Amino acid sequence: MRKIDFSMIKRLTIILAMACVLMGCGEYNKVMKSSDLEYKYAYAKKAFENKRYAQAYTILTDLVPVFRGSAKAEESLYLLALSYYENKDYVMSGSYFKQYYQRYPRGQYAELARFYAGYGFYLDSPEAQLDQSETIRAMEELQAFLDYFPKSEKASIAQSAVFELQDKLVLKELQNATLYYNLGNYMGNNYESAVITAQNAIKSYPYSKYKEELEMLVLRARYREAVESVVEKKMERFRTVIDEYYSFINDYPESKMRKEADNIFKIANKFVNNL
Repeated sequence: MRKIDFSMIKRLTIILAMACVLMGCGEYNKVMKSSDLEYKYAYAKKAFENKRYAQAYTILTDLVPVFRGSAKAEESLYLLALSYYENKDYVMSGSYFKQYYQRYPRGQYAELARFYAGYGFYLDSPEAQLDQSETIRAMEELQAFLDYFPKSEKASIAQSAVFELQDKLVLKELQNATLYYNLGNYMGNNYESAVITAQNAIKSYPYSKYKEELEMLVLRARYREAVESVVEKKMERFRTVIDEYYSFINDYPESKMRKEADNIFKIANKFVNNL
């Protein structure tokens, strides 16, 4: 029995694949030079189906302005946006999706255009410590989608994304508040800045998963502020610490930080009752 040469089969497979790519590139170049709009559009759709998204959006970028006002205008614009989306260029896709739903507010793809516009920005949202402009933009687009299409099959996905984005904004504020706390009294009362930052975050996003950490940070900051105060302000500030303690344990009686909170309370209570 003749032995199968698997290495030869592998080489032939690679050669055939390269030939297919070269043939595809040859046809693509032919399409780009063609003045036949129908031919170019058919190729763009075929390229999209075959996941050659860069080819698809390159051709469609030229076709969309030409097709405006025609029967293919709506579909071509949506396909252009979707090609950028699938190629993970969410800024460009968001721009074209927005252009689509503004031009065709009741169009065939209006629901998906609004969803993908927001979800693309959600996927492109940076880490919490970075600028959060894209995060805010994603929230605005996704909330608009939910307002327009509350019963959409994608509504639950959009809502989950909004909650996640909100938590990212809160995490950034928690990081900012923690930074103020760590600075202490360096060049001013940074404890007060930590409290204000944390409380504003709680007020803006009362259901965030970081709410417990924010409230504990407020308690810590109030405590350090009292400890490091001048004598004349200690009584008032330790009383504030006690108020914050009760607020915290009322919200989180089983908190993993309860022991730390109780220790803070004991010190504050001892100071207030011994004077």
